[in-house]
Amino acid sequence: MLSRTADHLFWMSRYIERAENLARLLDVTWQMSMVPQSLEAANQNWYAVIVLNSLEEAFARKYSEVNADNVLRFMVSDPDNPASLFSCLRMGRENAHAVRGTITAEMWETLNSTWLELRAQSYEQLTANGPGDFFEWVKIKSSLIRGVTIGTMLQDEAYNFIRLGTLLERADNTARILDVKYHVLKPKEEEGTSDFYQWGALLRSVSAFEVYRKTYRAVINPDRVAELLILQPDMPRSLLFCLKGVVKNLELVANDQSGETLRRAGQLFCEIRYARIEDILEHGLHEYLTDFMDRIYDLGNGISRDFLVPVSTQTQEAA
Repeated sequence: MLSRTADHLFWMSRYIERAENLARLLDVTWQMSMVPQSLEAANQNWYAVIVLNSLEEAFARKYSEVNADNVLRFMVSDPDNPASLFSCLRMGRENAHAVRGTITAEMWETLNSTWLELRAQSYEQLTANGPGDFFEWVKIKSSLIRGVTIGTMLQDEAYNFIRLGTLLERADNTARILDVKYHVLKPKEEEGTSDFYQWGALLRSVSAFEVYRKTYRAVINPDRVAELLILQPDMPRSLLFCLKGVVKNLELVANDQSGETLRRAGQLFCEIRYARIEDILEHGLHEYLTDFMDRIYDLGNGISRDFLVPVSTQTQEAA
């Protein structure tokens, strides 16, 4: 496969997955803002979204105050923000347009119609019924695009690069959501209705509330939430599940120069596969997740080097 075609497919899937995960992050932050708390605490939670995406300077250039409305405008519909939902879906569509002959007609129509529907509405129209409905729309559209891809595309190298981009992006974003939200909620010593609500909102943000109930059959416990999102092999958004898929797809597209990248991916997968949550928490969850995200970034660079358009000629950057 031509490296430029692989590059467009890889980034198309990453941008779509990134949009879905951003919608999930904004949704859980919005839900948590409904819990009684001080204005300062609420604004700190919103600022965490900006920090998570390394957008502090870009946000400060446009807004002098951190609050729900400013952060939502910046992260939902700002065309100048490369990490906004608007920008992610636009870039996903542009990458798909570049490889229309490789993807199926159903994939293109689904992705293109999603972009056209988003572009036709202002921020006020998108959030008229509350931002929660819009975030749900983004999640449904992303799931629809993914479902059409799995259901219509020949499972060849093109499909493998799409899955590779999806799973790499998902792993990174699950780690980011867990890192930020775990440390916001964990310091609370007393468990009550609001704590249950917020932990439940976190699990729902990664479609894991029902999975948690089936797996543990107990009240929500912070350490078990971390275990589920890191080590559960059957949980589609866990770090272990994503890395297993990354290794599998790397093996399927392997070439003469990808051995080192595959080795690093396999090493990270094995470390997670045989890890214990007690050891992870003892050494520090934040430190563990930071190291994981650094290694995911390194894998992304390795994939670009081994298969895709050289980084020096790209205009796209990994998160």
